[in-house]
Amino acid sequence: MTQPEALRSLLEAVANGKVTPDKALDSLKDLAYESVDEFAKIDHHRHLRTGFPEVIWGLGKTSEQIARIMEVMRQRNPVVMATRIEPSVYNILQPKIRDLRYYEMARICAITPPTIAPQFEGVIGILSAGTADLPVAEEAAVTAELSGFRVLRLWDVGVAGIHRLLSNRHLIESASVLIVVAGMEGALPSVVAGLANCPVIAVPTSVGYGASFGGLAPLLTMLNSCAAGVGVVNIDNGFGAAVLAGQILRTAEKLRMSSGES
Repeated sequence: MTQPEALRSLLEAVANGKVTPDKALDSLKDLAYESVDEFAKIDHHRHLRTGFPEVIWGLGKTSEQIARIMEVMRQRNPVVMATRIEPSVYNILQPKIRDLRYYEMARICAITPPTIAPQFEGVIGILSAGTADLPVAEEAAVTAELSGFRVLRLWDVGVAGIHRLLSNRHLIESASVLIVVAGMEGALPSVVAGLANCPVIAVPTSVGYGASFGGLAPLLTMLNSCAAGVGVVNIDNGFGAAVLAGQILRTAEKLRMSSGES
């Protein structure tokens, strides 16, 4: 009942007399949030408010807590996702949760349908500067795919060998929004933004030697980009970059629909 289509169907059934108001009220009793034992309150209403369901942050939670939350969430969501899940935690979760999938590079585990068809127009292009940036880049890619967006991956195209990037300009030009993931000095988003005609979301990573200060150096580089149209998320926040890219595409679709109706 947290999905817009299901809620609309319920309201139509009440209006048509097929469902009693009391039965509808019972279906909606946990719409705002649902308590899970005494350690979590699941925000079922988030999908209706924002277009994205709540996602579980894995670090700091026990495997028992994660399993319990996922089992409750799966009753109301076709996709249930948990981020920052290490292999050792997944090995504990896997026998407890039916149909659990693990995306090891992204450190994401999820309950999903067999296939997830793209639900929105446009393509989210995701670039990584180096192979060491792949965990953050894959977190963004998997998050976007599980949220119903088309994803184009372009890995290991950092500025130290800029010909690798320039030879793939056609891929950059085919994207509707770009997520650029880089550690070290963090220069790649500025270069990409100078080539692209779409929004660029920069993601600094904690990859680098001591003077990168755990990602602070690339973060400052990205914030000080001389290229226009670059937005920056927090260090290693591939998940947040994917959600922001998704919101950009969803807003564009909303504007198209509004224009078509007027």
